Amino acid sequence: MSKQRDAAPDAKIEDAVAEAARPTALNADLVAGYLRRHPEFLAEHPELLDVLAPPARGDLVDAGRGVVDLQQAMVVRWRQEAERLRSLCDELIANGRINAAIQGRIHDAVQALLAARSFEHLMETIGTDLPLLLDVDAVYLCVERSDDGAPPVRLHGVRSLQPGSVAQLLGPSSPAGLRSHIEGDPAIFGPAAGLVASDALLRIEVSAATPPAILALGARDPEHFAEGQGTELLQFMARCLEHLIRAWLELPE
Repeated sequence: MSKQRDAAPDAKIEDAVAEAARPTALNADLVAGYLRRHPEFLAEHPELLDVLAPPARGDLVDAGRGVVDLQQAMVVRWRQEAERLRSLCDELIANGRINAAIQGRIHDAVQALLAARSFEHLMETIGTDLPLLLDVDAVYLCVERSDDGAPPVRLHGVRSLQPGSVAQLLGPSSPAGLRSHIEGDPAIFGPAAGLVASDALLRIEVSAATPPAILALGARDPEHFAEGQGTELLQFMARCLEHLIRAWLELPE
């Protein structure tokens, strides 16, 4: 019996310790008290305004200026988010229209190349028609001179480059390069170099039997071409040109 009487106080002590160690359950009064002691909390955590429900305006008559300010802060934040989403949508729509316009220009350019009636006409189309169709100021097919001493090709729209120029401009394997805020290279753009402030250089690989070449597009707008822009459509046009040159000259791949 003595042992049972001694065990009771010990159990009460253990229960008291466990109760003290148990986390206090949150309730509205505790949350409100914490916010009163930390009035800067919402200013430091504005994202909570997105999930809080503001009180109805009719409930604010005796609530104090602070409640009105909280509701106004939430409204301002929602308006800012709506404006951000509106701006994002406008940007996406504008980019979509630009991409559609570029795609249309590339399609028109490829159709003009396909309509050439001879190889000479194809080269003339490059230098004469493509600048208008692509909305640029100069377009040239630049071909490296061979090391065998053969005279350079002299056709309208075609320029001759020093051996090794393509690798120097595009590296060993890059299919395209875009440059902004440049001075036009006379070796690439000849008499039109003074107009060029940005350019797109597209690798042209017609055949293993032909020297390296590039299709060069130059624009007077220094940001018309810039690093980071997509080149898929331009590369598509370059691949079409490769096939056409190969077909006109009856060259192997």
